[in-house]
Amino acid sequence: MKFLYAIIGLLLITSCVSSKGLDYKEGSDNVYENDVKNVLDHSDWDTLLKKHVNASGLVDYQGFIDDTSKLQTYIDYLGQNTPTNSWSYQEQLAYYINVYNANTIKLIVDNYPVKSIKDVDATISPFLKSFINLGGKELSLADVEKGILQKMNEPRIHFAINCASISCPKLMRDAYTAENVDALMEQAGKEFVNSKENEISSNTVRLSEIFKWYKNDFLTDANSILEYVNRYSDAKINPNATVEYIEYNWNLNDTK
Repeated sequence: MKFLYAIIGLLLITSCVSSKGLDYKEGSDNVYENDVKNVLDHSDWDTLLKKHVNASGLVDYQGFIDDTSKLQTYIDYLGQNTPTNSWSYQEQLAYYINVYNANTIKLIVDNYPVKSIKDVDATISPFLKSFINLGGKELSLADVEKGILQKMNEPRIHFAINCASISCPKLMRDAYTAENVDALMEQAGKEFVNSKENEISSNTVRLSEIFKWYKNDFLTDANSILEYVNRYSDAKINPNATVEYIEYNWNLNDTK
């Protein structure tokens, strides 16, 4: 099973993913604009999250099933209102994070009950399955993550997007918006680093495999993984501390 997951991970890294021609802005030191106003209304998604996600980030998928029509309406709204170059960086970033999270929930809802997102389809990785419609273009979760979000040069996206698994950074109970995306990613990062998914002391560190898989993303904003993690960790880490990685738990992040 570990070998299978390793192969799936390799596919995610080496598969041909793209933005499918959708607009997005690459990050830079001065990319975050002041006094940004929201273009889209994400309040319906915010309501669903507050209703069906608990404080620990676990998801009541049965509750989402009961609200399938509302979830689908929001997803359709996203698909019909794709970013343009006039949107701010924050607005685009919030949009694609919400696209990823809402469609991940929908993928589970459409296949529930499952023990893991990996059980959704025996023929293809769920991350490579093209089921997300944005402006008439079919994308996969990998297209959104690797073809767009990672290219926006914001490593904190890995704290914001949720893969419906126990070891993921928790699904926040707030929809991302242009106005809150920076602060909410920062909160998500702090909560994740100090969660049970990481075991941190001054000299010994066991980290989520997220920091291994996406090391290069985090190193765009730090000289080492330990330096990056230290920004969020309550327990400060010595620069020469030993680092190990905790095996990822792909079980569903279900409240049941």
